[in-house]
Amino acid sequence: MDRIAIVYWSGRGATKQMAEYVRHGIEAVGKTADVYVAADFNKTILDQYDKIAFGCPAMGNEELEPSEFEPMFNEIEPYLKDKKVVLFGSYGWGEQAWMKDWEYQIFHDGALLMDHGLAIQDEPDEEGRINCENLGTTLAIS
Repeated sequence: MDRIAIVYWSGRGATKQMAEYVRHGIEAVGKTADVYVAADFNKTILDQYDKIAFGCPAMGNEELEPSEFEPMFNEIEPYLKDKKVVLFGSYGWGEQAWMKDWEYQIFHDGALLMDHGLAIQDEPDEEGRINCENLGTTLAIS
């Protein structure tokens, strides 16, 4: 099985834009990905994929979005062992602590983190687009 999912939550559109760029990177190497908003993803769907790109912006005190993304993630977290994963998200301020914490969490879940989490301040510019596409490519060829 070599199925790829992109699962994200976006408040103002920046993380959604990042998800689209990640998808472009996956497609650039001839693979396809199914894209889900967090509210539409669950454990049953997770079982269909062995590679997942998760995207969530930093919220509040540098944490995952608490009403849709975090509940979904908490539900599937026990089932991430041996899944190949990349992380991405946007932020407005801070030290990217939410991404570092998320990487640590993924590692301890037994998932295989394919690259460092990609955090982009505000909306992705041209360099951000390229970094998102590269992240998608990394996941696709892993």
